[in-house]
Parts: sequence; structure tokens; C-alpha cells
Amino acid sequence: MTVLRDATLRDGLQLTRGPLPTRRKVELVRELLALGVPELEIGSLARPDLVPPLADTLAVVDALEPHELERCWVWVATPRHVERAVAAGARNVQYCLSVSDAHNRANVGRDSGTSLAGLPAAVGTALAAGGRIQLCLATAFTCPFDGPVDPAAVLRIVEDPRTDGTCDVVLCDTLGQAVAGEVAALVSAARERASGRRIVFHGHDTWGQGVANGLAAVAAGADALDGTLGGLGGCPFAPGASGNTATEDLLFALRPGWLTPERLGRLVTLGEDLLADLGEPNRSRAAQGVRSRAAAFPWTVGAAAGGTGADRSLRPG
Repeated sequence: MTVLRDATLRDGLQLTRGPLPTRRKVELVRELLALGVPELEIGSLARPDLVPPLADTLAVVDALEPHELERCWVWVATPRHVERAVAAGARNVQYCLSVSDAHNRANVGRDSGTSLAGLPAAVGTALAAGGRIQLCLATAFTCPFDGPVDPAAVLRIVEDPRTDGTCDVVLCDTLGQAVAGEVAALVSAARERASGRRIVFHGHDTWGQGVANGLAAVAAGADALDGTLGGLGGCPFAPGASGNTATEDLLFALRPGWLTPERLGRLVTLGEDLLADLGEPNRSRAAQGVRSRAAAFPWTVGAAAGGTGADRSLRPG
């Protein structure tokens, strides 16, 4: 069964104009977990001056209970990041490097080889703390500076012995420029070389291919997909990247066993309220469908069932 990981509180918040209070983040984590979302990304240890909306990530970690943190991931890019994350109580970290040197320099200030060289130390720290660590490959399809990325370069990293000990391989369509055939081919090839690790596909909907690419990844063997509420987010270091694939859209397409029309409706309300508070557009097509008047369709709850702003239980105040 394919798992949906909601990345609203990490990738989703990277480009927002204003911060989200820590308390609100913690409440959102708890509601998403209670609704049945299997896994979450809850923040990043990127430099706070460069990504201010994520500056309180360790405070979010500190506020959560150990059983909640078992289902949460924190983005990291250096061994020191891992040390700080696990010291704060994080159980799972996502070690990210870009396949493209140009994007890696823009994103984390070093070339890809240097980031890869630091991975064994990061793995050692995470495993010694009883946690898990993912290998996350940004710009696995295209780079905003260098253009198309050779799939062979991605696969060389997947097979590199310095990645031993990672539990998953995350393939990122950072710019949302890939199409279904490319996604299927890379996911299939990576799965063959991943030595039993899960394959996670992280897509963006910049060119309207987010759900199609997610389903192509699943058909090719991906074990998990990333999304954000309302399609919020993008990469501040990747010109041309816009929102992620919407969590609501992916869930409606996948229909996991835990999802009911009522739970999807609640997720839609959470996304509407969050994006309204942040002043961001809602890009989810499923959210529009949920609010339609097609009463004979069981996944439709209509505008009267909550609507934007009807449930303000997660507002700061």
C-alpha cells in the first residue's frame, strides 16, 4: 500500500510570506495524525535567515510526544543538522542533497560530492540514536540552472555505498517539469538498485502533472508520495518551482483504506483555513470537488459542511 506523507509544515511553508506560530504547527501535526495521515514532514534545519518560516522546527519537535515523532520527519543537509535534530528528540531525518551541483550549491552551499561525503556520519548519528534516515535526492529530473538531469547520475548515488544505512530513497521532481513516463522509468530503475529501501516520490504540480506523476510513480513501485495541503509550497532556491502536489488530490486519487469522505472533507477544511491565514492560493482541485453541489457523489460534502473559515479551531488566539 502506498503511503501519503504530508509535507505542508516543511516544503509547504518554505515560500510563505509570514510565519505560522509554533503552537499552530503542533496542533496541525496532531490533527493530521489523528485523521490518519501516516507520515508528516514537520520542518527543516535550513538556515533560519534563509528560510525564516522554518526557524522554529526544533521547538515543534520539542513540543511533540515520542509516539508522534515516530511518524514525523525533519529535513537536514549536514551531519551537524542530524546531531541537533536527534538531540531535540527527532526520530526520523531526511538527508537531502541535489543531484545537480549547481542546485546543491544554491540550496546548501556546497557541491553534491561534499554532501554525499557527509552522509555516512549522518547515518551513524541517526542510527545510534535509534532513528531512521532517508536519502533525499533533489533535482532528480531537472535542475533550474543546468537543465535536464541524467538519470544515470541519480542511480549512481542510489548505488553509492556511502548511502548504506538509509531506509528510503526520495526522488524529487523539484521543478515539477517531469512527465509520467520519466517518473515511471526513474522510479523503476531506482527500485531495482535500492537494496530493499522504500522509494518515495516527491512531486510538484508546476506544470499540472502532479497527480499523474504520483500515480505513475505508484504504478512503477513507489512506496510513498509527498504532498501538501492545497498544493502549498515550492523551493526558494529553485527559480520556476511552484506548489507541491496537493495532499487532497493525491488522497482522492489513491483512496487509502483510512480515508473516508468525512476525513477528506476535514482535510479540505484544514487546508482552506491554513491557506486563508497565510494569504496563499489553494491549488487543490479535489478541494473544489468536495465543495461542489453534486450531492449524489459520496465524496462531496458541499459548502455548507464547513466551508472556508467555518472551523477556526486551529487558529492562534
